[in-house]
Amino acid sequence: MQQAPSLLNTSNHSRDKVGLTYVYPVVSRRAGGVSIGVNLNPNNACNWRCIYCQVPDLARGAAPPINLEKLEMELRGFLQELVHGDFMQTQVPPEARAIQDIALSGNGEPTSAKEFEQVIELIARVKADFPLPENLKLVLITNGSLINRPYVLAGITQMASLNGEVWFKLDSATREGRLRINNTRMSLRQVRENISLTASICPTWLQTCVFKLGDQPPSEKETVAYLNFVESLVLENVPLKGVLVYGIARPSFQPESKFLSRVDKNCFDLFCHRIKNIGLAVKPNY
Repeated sequence: MQQAPSLLNTSNHSRDKVGLTYVYPVVSRRAGGVSIGVNLNPNNACNWRCIYCQVPDLARGAAPPINLEKLEMELRGFLQELVHGDFMQTQVPPEARAIQDIALSGNGEPTSAKEFEQVIELIARVKADFPLPENLKLVLITNGSLINRPYVLAGITQMASLNGEVWFKLDSATREGRLRINNTRMSLRQVRENISLTASICPTWLQTCVFKLGDQPPSEKETVAYLNFVESLVLENVPLKGVLVYGIARPSFQPESKFLSRVDKNCFDLFCHRIKNIGLAVKPNY
């Protein structure tokens, strides 16, 4: 007897579910339904190495050349199956059977793809050919380190006219924290400049992961540094939409995995409350 296919869920973000190179489906906690993922890093390469990253065999580097013809074929084919086929009925739990967004994320930093601007143009063209929800978002999930490159700025500018949003990673406002969590030496000044630049072009959310490291939650020093930095953005009138705060839901594939665990719910809620007190909206996903 043939085994029934397993349904997608928030703990299963396998890029291999539909056997494509660039396109994959996700039931996203943060999006609240089906997110159509676009993976521009099938080589598992990223310029950062976040210790909670779920990408196996992660390597330092950039996205490979993108086969735009193949990407368009895959995106059209998968949208056809989502909109007109039985994928939702056979693969997605009933409560999540709504297309919420197209998200550029995947197995590395998507803005490292030199064809990023062309990818946004391609998505806009394909999107227009399907009866998709009018409010369907186009989301870029990014560490923000390459935002100031001209081809990235051009792509983000286009995103703004496509109901686009940028989810900009900010896990720490200290040099030590960014080195420990994200393995990057990017300065806080550059982080500030890139956040300000992004938010001035396209609606932007900060995206922050909260977790225990070595059985310890973020220290008060780390938390205060984070809150002070975010508050300074508010005082400078950087037009942020708010902060997406989330906990660890899936196991890391990095060497530090055994030292990572979820923070207590009370700790998580308190952190969210302190951000709200600054005057920013918070979307929590514990």
